Amino acid sequence: MSKFNPELPFNELPFLPPKKDLETPKILKACIEANKALAKLKIAEKLIPNQTVLINSIPLLESQASSAIENIVTTTDELFEHSSAEDLPMSPAVKETLQYRKALYQGYQVIKNRPINLRLAIDICSSIRQVEMEVRKLPGTALVNDLTGEKIYTPPEGIKLLVELLGNWETFLHADDGIDPLIKLAVQHYQFEAIHPFFDGNGRTGRILNLLFLVDQGLLDTPILYLSGYIIRNKSDYYKRLLEVTTKGAFEEWVLFMLEAILVTSKYTLSKIFKIEELIQRTVEVVKNKSPGVYRRELIELIFNQPYIRIQNLMERDNIGRDTASKHLKTLVEIGVLREQKKGREKVFVNESFLSLLEKG
Repeated sequence: MSKFNPELPFNELPFLPPKKDLETPKILKACIEANKALAKLKIAEKLIPNQTVLINSIPLLESQASSAIENIVTTTDELFEHSSAEDLPMSPAVKETLQYRKALYQGYQVIKNRPINLRLAIDICSSIRQVEMEVRKLPGTALVNDLTGEKIYTPPEGIKLLVELLGNWETFLHADDGIDPLIKLAVQHYQFEAIHPFFDGNGRTGRILNLLFLVDQGLLDTPILYLSGYIIRNKSDYYKRLLEVTTKGAFEEWVLFMLEAILVTSKYTLSKIFKIEELIQRTVEVVKNKSPGVYRRELIELIFNQPYIRIQNLMERDNIGRDTASKHLKTLVEIGVLREQKKGREKVFVNESFLSLLEKG
């Protein structure tokens, strides 16, 4: 291989699998620990009977962090507010972050019936970008330093080469080659980012594919690993390790970075699930003790599914009249479970304890 030049298309990107030892003692040791942590998380998924609570909350945090990696910055509060009322005016950043969650959920539904492939990657990127995406046909795409504007990487060019590389990436994903799925996840993520198949949205698409791959491999039942939380906290290392695979063939360091990300975020997500379950149970007890006439398990689940809830939401969910729905929500305000908030002409009822729990690192 000739010397790497960031100004030139990296058309010498090697096909997978890498001609490197992916099972060094360090990698194998880290892989065992990451798999253990992920297995505990998979068990904990079932702690909360209504999986919608998890699917609505943790993937939204993932969407927020993954978007922030691309400098699309939002707050947890505004994301939850608009996620339950997408007809409200919202900033471009909020809209794009909510699209990420939608793309993740759509991908999750797709892989129940068919494997991860290029078509799915295109659909995910199209959903994120809200335009019909396709594999790059024209030259000119490059990654630049945000501060200096200097080119740091020019991905491969030429539609024929890109299609060949993506076909090889797809084959590697599903090959019965004995490579541990977590090692394979790290390798395929590098390759997808190095191919950089789209003119925009590659990073977010690749990070969604990471979560879907874990579900596809049976390592999780739902895509709830908060993986981008680790990446945003270690953003410079993330990009440095990615680039060093290209420039130095440093696969061991890259795989170790991703295994550490899986280990740390599995533990974090596990802790978050335990705390969510504890808060749900405390809320159940408060409502049962202070206002047993209002208590229904479905109502408690709803205020965790939608921590910003409107009277209309409860009317539609339970097929009840406005007066009854309003009375139930106001009762929850009176006993300290919700806080009433005025939004224009509308009243919104906010589960602040849940939002506070989600916002804590």
